[in-house]
Amino acid sequence: MKALTFHTFGGPEVLQYQDVPTPELNANEILVEMKAIGLNFADIYRRKGNYHLLGNPPYIAGYEGAGVVKSVGSSVQNVKEGDRVAFADVPYANAEYVAVPEDHLIPLPEKISFETAASILLQGLTAQFLTRDSYAVGQGTLLALHAAAGGVGQLLIQISKALGAEVIGLASSESKKEAALAAGADHVFLYNEDWVNKVKQASSGLQGVDVIYDSVGSTLMDSFEAVRTGGTVVFYGMAGGDPSPVDPRMLMDTSKTLTGGDLWNVITSHWERVSRSQELFDLILSGAVKVPEMTYYPLEQGAEAHRFLESRKSTGKILLIP
Repeated sequence: MKALTFHTFGGPEVLQYQDVPTPELNANEILVEMKAIGLNFADIYRRKGNYHLLGNPPYIAGYEGAGVVKSVGSSVQNVKEGDRVAFADVPYANAEYVAVPEDHLIPLPEKISFETAASILLQGLTAQFLTRDSYAVGQGTLLALHAAAGGVGQLLIQISKALGAEVIGLASSESKKEAALAAGADHVFLYNEDWVNKVKQASSGLQGVDVIYDSVGSTLMDSFEAVRTGGTVVFYGMAGGDPSPVDPRMLMDTSKTLTGGDLWNVITSHWERVSRSQELFDLILSGAVKVPEMTYYPLEQGAEAHRFLESRKSTGKILLIP
């Protein structure tokens, strides 16, 4: 089969599209013929060598996608050839075929396309987790979020609005501001316009928001400035660089909370994967959540897709198509 691989860590130029052996199935695995693959910043981190990565060279990144069941292992009972399926946390996804453990497989409703599933699952489950488990967003919550026009950002806006929150988005350009507003944000401020004070001014006397979601990393200390006394910063990414160290005495003095967000500390069972994914699909089918814009690249042009994601010019989701 063909796969997008790399033998050494580095920039997009290390990526190669090459022949590799088709996976051999264990008894509990399903061979999925991939139709759409989600590209995420985690794939950038893995390519650079600063994020966990399974196996030995040639490495194959990618953890999310959707396709059709090609064959099943000897102990698999509830899956058959031809089934439409998806997954959000299976390695080696940047390939024509992927071996998926049965308990990681998510059935795909007929009305959800392969592209939608590959676009929505990881980022949608993340947005769902952030608003449920990291901080319980509800009616009247005032929240801010970084990278509001990104894939997680647009979904986070929509899910938060559905829960009754007031949402302030942060973006790096006018076009991204418009994308975040179109997703439903109540206010969007640009990073070059003293956004911390803008957020405080929009908080109706609270001197900051209840919670801010920070996926940029390098903005962490500014995020603390933007939350009210007793507020919460949820840190869940480093798209803009490593965060500065946090002095716990500051947390004590301001009664502020710093919490991390890792989806896979919560979704630890097949039931959680399927039930939470079905909730996402239901939100999409009902119209409560609209899938962010998708950009498509052939899998063999994966290096260009990586460059586009790293340029921070993209909005919505980038998909790789085998």
